[in-house]
Amino acid sequence: MTKIYNITDKDLNILNSRKGLEALLRQSKLDIQKSLKSVKYEKRLEKLQEEMLILQQWVAKNNKKVIILFEGRDAAGKGGAIRRIIQHLPPRAIRVVALPKPNQTELGQWYFQRYINRLPNNGEIVFFDRSWYNRAVVEPVNGFCSRKEYEVFMGQVNEFEKMIQDSGIIFLKLYFSITKNEQERRFKDIINSSHKKWKYSEVDKRALTLWDEYTKYKEAMFENTQVAAPWKIIKANRKTNARIRAFEYILQNIPYEIKDTEKIKPKTFKTIVHGE
Repeated sequence: MTKIYNITDKDLNILNSRKGLEALLRQSKLDIQKSLKSVKYEKRLEKLQEEMLILQQWVAKNNKKVIILFEGRDAAGKGGAIRRIIQHLPPRAIRVVALPKPNQTELGQWYFQRYINRLPNNGEIVFFDRSWYNRAVVEPVNGFCSRKEYEVFMGQVNEFEKMIQDSGIIFLKLYFSITKNEQERRFKDIINSSHKKWKYSEVDKRALTLWDEYTKYKEAMFENTQVAAPWKIIKANRKTNARIRAFEYILQNIPYEIKDTEKIKPKTFKTIVHGE
């Protein structure tokens, strides 16, 4: 039976574009609606990337300093979102910080010390792909810190972040939230991918078993660390949707000049894709 598609003239114009034709050709089985959603996502992403470049230039010109912090469970899509956001930004104007586990020297330092060394200089945006909040969730759940170390951190983090903001740094915190079933599905994809399986760590192997423990510490983090900067929770089961929502939130909450308020206004945006 032939499938009938209800599409508008505007949709036809989208499909007749280079991006539309590419989206159709990428499919092994024709799906008009999926192609339309894919092209609309790419076009929306491009508009937000253009606006992000304006923001970056404002930061550089006015010697502003910006921290954008990404947290979430393993495989929540934090790194993929950051890559889309910085895709067209000058490399010297931004930094992505994704620290490995601390070395022996760092273990003997004040916990926040190695993060202080990565804070932004004048005119710079720093993206944290995970952050000091490892000690709020990942470390206590996996036994990487003591109960006392956890409590000291929770007692200091709000003041630390207040100091960051009082120094003139613009500071945003995003949390990518996925369901247990979605995390399990993504882990399976990672394990079965020759390009991604290196990402699957010992911590990842325990993540599903420890799901409820992660939830307990995550909720405690949300409850007790909203003082200096609020958390923005991004529903991230659909990666494309999460990237757009994160992008919009950043652009709306940094007070840069020449802001195109219509361009960054949240759109009703249903998406498709699971993959990177």
